[in-house]
Amino acid sequence: MVIGYWTYPSCTFQHPPYSLSTSSCDDSCEPSYLCELCGGPEQDHRLKVLFQVLDVNGDGGICVNDLSIGLKKLGVHRTELELMKIVKAGDKDLDGQLDFEEFVHYLRDHEKKLRLVFKSLDTKNDGRIDKQEIMQSLRDLGVNISEQQAEKILKSMDKNGTMTIDWNEWRDYHLLHPADNIPEIILYWKHATIFDVGESLMVPDEFTAEEKKTGMWWRHLVAGGAAGAVSRTCTAPLDRLKVLMQVHASRTNSMCIAGGFTHMIREGGMWSLWRGNGMNVIKIAPESAIKFMAYEQIKRLIGSNQETLGILERFVAGSLAGAIAQSSIYPMEVLKTRLALRKTGQFSGIADCAKQIFRKEGMAAFYKGYIPNLIGIIPYAGIDLAVYETLKNSWLQRYATDSADPGVFVLLACGTTSSTCGQLASYPLALVRTRMQAQATIEGGPQMTMSGLFKHIVKTEGAFGLYRGLAPNFMKVIPAVSISYVVYENLKMSLGVVSR
Repeated sequence: MVIGYWTYPSCTFQHPPYSLSTSSCDDSCEPSYLCELCGGPEQDHRLKVLFQVLDVNGDGGICVNDLSIGLKKLGVHRTELELMKIVKAGDKDLDGQLDFEEFVHYLRDHEKKLRLVFKSLDTKNDGRIDKQEIMQSLRDLGVNISEQQAEKILKSMDKNGTMTIDWNEWRDYHLLHPADNIPEIILYWKHATIFDVGESLMVPDEFTAEEKKTGMWWRHLVAGGAAGAVSRTCTAPLDRLKVLMQVHASRTNSMCIAGGFTHMIREGGMWSLWRGNGMNVIKIAPESAIKFMAYEQIKRLIGSNQETLGILERFVAGSLAGAIAQSSIYPMEVLKTRLALRKTGQFSGIADCAKQIFRKEGMAAFYKGYIPNLIGIIPYAGIDLAVYETLKNSWLQRYATDSADPGVFVLLACGTTSSTCGQLASYPLALVRTRMQAQATIEGGPQMTMSGLFKHIVKTEGAFGLYRGLAPNFMKVIPAVSISYVVYENLKMSLGVVSR
């Protein structure tokens, strides 16, 4: 059974006849895992020799079969699934094998991740991992083991019989293993739970086994939900202005930001700036809960044995979970739009709005705009996740040495950038959804389909018409992300969420 980086409870690994290191650091580097990756002829030679050993048929590429045979020569035993993951992780040109450049890039990237894990486990900062540190690391992952079991794990990696593991032993044991789900990265790089930009189409965050076992996951979700409520309330005037501009602005009826605010205040006073916010806040709890539970169930259906999913699996599971959550609470989305667009005195409250819509338009009215909303999940979630993972991995490769913790400013910058890119990609679909939700119910009035509305907007307003309201939407991103992060961090402490 593989848990994170630990093979438990038994290991059959025999150490290779020479080091698998991608570094060429001399003995003066103490502790060695703090050194930067070194270059030079010696390193190049070592990598070429290792590549030649693994390239069994000598065709200049390492496929799964080559890797299996080559590693067995070195005494390294990996399952076919693990070997496929190694090739998939390093195969940049998607030809089913690793050439020398891809092989080197994979090893260097993987070794850097191993350094982070080793540093996080070496709690005594002495450059070695002992029995107590192994027991604690597994306890953090939600697994309790005895001293005898910890010694068994230790002996499987300990070359020199010291009953401790130094960096070289750790690296040689794990370097050609596909696991890269570092608990520290999961802990520090939460995204969807922390940042709320008013849209709920992000792929859910991963939680470690420890967080699930101790109940920290629901505390994270509660803190995130409350932070989202505060954030949405603070930026509600900009959100309502966006809805008004999406629905009412056109070539003949231009609506600027200042003019929009003036119109709202004149029509209904200062409090009218927050119309629709109540429903926008209420729907956070059911949507977050449904999405999280659906995500966990879909992960099981996918059948992954890993603690966390790969980026493609996360996208599929996250998109499906988002679709399930949106389908469950979509009538609330329609109510939010109708309440934001209402005139003074039109509805006495949320219940009255729902009754009037049902009486005049029927149940189908609560699912207007459902199709573009569902389709919009794909570009939003996909681009948001891809940009965030790219930025995260770029930072980890360039700057992470002692910890995977990026610090607040890097986290905010990555979250804001990825969310903005996701919104930009899905914005035309969001605009069509809002217009369909707000379509007039007067008999004989226009009741357009999604494709018909797209064509109508482009024909009458041009491509720019698909981006009405984009300015106030982007204006609220930075304050929304900042407010939700600050509130989240404070509530996390109040709820007793432990961060390592």
